[in-house]
Amino acid sequence: MWGDAWRGRSYDLGKMNLRDLTVAYWTYPAIQAYAALALVAAVLSLSLTTDWLRFGLVILVASLVYPLAWYGIHRWILHGRWLYKMSWTAALWKRIHFDHHQDPHKLEVLFGSLLNTLPTIAAITLPVGWLIDGLPGAMTALATGLATTCFYEFCHCIQHLNYKPRNAYFARIKQLHLSHHFHNEDGNYGITSFLPDILFGTFYKDAKERPRSPHVFNLGYDVKEAERYPWVMELTGSPPRDRPPRANANKTDTDLKAVS
Repeated sequence: MWGDAWRGRSYDLGKMNLRDLTVAYWTYPAIQAYAALALVAAVLSLSLTTDWLRFGLVILVASLVYPLAWYGIHRWILHGRWLYKMSWTAALWKRIHFDHHQDPHKLEVLFGSLLNTLPTIAAITLPVGWLIDGLPGAMTALATGLATTCFYEFCHCIQHLNYKPRNAYFARIKQLHLSHHFHNEDGNYGITSFLPDILFGTFYKDAKERPRSPHVFNLGYDVKEAERYPWVMELTGSPPRDRPPRANANKTDTDLKAVS
């Protein structure tokens, strides 16, 4: 059945190879949903489009807007400290980003939840496409955003996989993203494009350019913060960690060496 490969399972990227990841990736319900919706939106787009210049322009603009939107969400929402300070948003922040930084090798918290991601993708892409080419443009932009999300998610998985990419581009974005997770979280917010980081002054090419952050694993939600705003800690069932679980200590050391 749909998603059965994930039922009751936990996947550790530090113990997986590329084949294992590919199987886990394509059997994850959210990825299947993105792909199916992208196909539906693409069929609607192709059946409605009459102006192919606008069609191409929508794809181009949507592709450019996506990394900028991701950068803004990642920097000012996911890494913001206001979501955990309210009881009604604490669970959301824990699910969408805190858990991922607490244990970057845990695949099931790397993927976003459809309830959060689909409205966000639609809110970013539909207005852009509609402004350029009405309903056909909206469908084109939505298909582009969903396909881009699939690509982003797979690249993000590879960046935490126990695997060294042979391709120079994938190796480089992996190194930059690992710096974000294991050296200093206040920079390198991109996944596949770090141009927004360059534009907004948060890019650093290697670990030597910045000191190691004490909050790289807890995003500033340390024990002192947890005492003031306990909701995330209560949901977790334990105090926030300043490094991944002990079982992942060797993998963490390897990751740290990769970015140093």
